[in-house]
Parts: sequence; structure tokens; C-alpha cells
Amino acid sequence: MAKRAIVSSNARRALVVSLIQKGLVHSQNDLVELLNDEGIEVTQATASRDLEEVGAVRAKDENGSLKYVLLDGNNQPMSRGNQVSDQLVLNMEVSGNLVVVKTPPGGAQLFASSLDRAATKGELNSIIGTIAGDDTVLVISRSATGGKALASEIQNFIGGFKESKSGQSKKKQIKKARR
Repeated sequence: MAKRAIVSSNARRALVVSLIQKGLVHSQNDLVELLNDEGIEVTQATASRDLEEVGAVRAKDENGSLKYVLLDGNNQPMSRGNQVSDQLVLNMEVSGNLVVVKTPPGGAQLFASSLDRAATKGELNSIIGTIAGDDTVLVISRSATGGKALASEIQNFIGGFKESKSGQSKKKQIKKARR
């Protein structure tokens, strides 16, 4: 009998995103079975909530088969950094070869998972790895002094930053944090 894993909802949803991006999820039942294969037992209702939470919808693929895909704000399939919202990044601070990314509570694992996947795919070449807590991600650069360049690479990956309510862009907040 397979051992059942206990994972947070954010970690489970990061896995859901990964399974969708691989094109493996054609139905909610598929998702339940795929998660079960990973040792994560969920109900169909939980799978349905997870699909809604990550913004997945069913669409026809190039062969005309229905499968779940992730959509961005313009109802287009997500690509690269748009897989995570720039709203997940509240602040970045750089030190040597490290970038510390602050996220809303519960957002760090999703953001770190996205960075790790991008690094594995060669989309973020400067990353050697990430460590995530609840609201903080430590991103480690391959270069001993590559933190500043890595922060810029992360900014480009997530599509830049939007203006905050204070009128100051998050990009400016990051520059101030570097000083």
C-alpha cells in the first residue's frame, strides 16, 4: 500500500499546475488519479476547487481533445513567467548571490516551485535552487556575486512589476531595498 503524503494546499496546487502544464489533466477524475499516484489523496470536490484556484479551464488541444489549460488575464494560455502572478512578489532584497523574495502568506511555495520549474527548463539560467517558507523565498544564484543580476532575471521572468497603491512601482521598491 502506497504511503499517503500530507502536503499543504499551496504545494498541492503547485503540483496541479505542473501536471496541467505537462498536458496530463483531461478531467477532474484524471487529476484525482494523478495526485493519488503522487501519494496525495484528494476528493473530486478538492480537485475541482484546486483547478478553479489555479485558473485552469478545459480547452481543446491541437488534436481536438479536451484537457485543462491555464489561462492568463486575457484568456490566453499562460506561458513562462505568467504562470505566477507578479502580485505574488511583494518585495525583493539582494545580498551577494542571494535574492530574498517576500510574498503574501502562503505564496512562497507556489512562487519557488515556478522558479524551480523555469530553472529546470533553462528559462532562468542563474538559479541554482530555492528554499521556500510560508511568505519568503530564498533564491540562490550560481554566481557568487550574481544576486543583483538574478533579481533582474526574476523581474523579467514574471513580466515586470505593476504600480503599488502608494504609486511607487515594486521595481523601485526593490532598488531601494538593494541600497
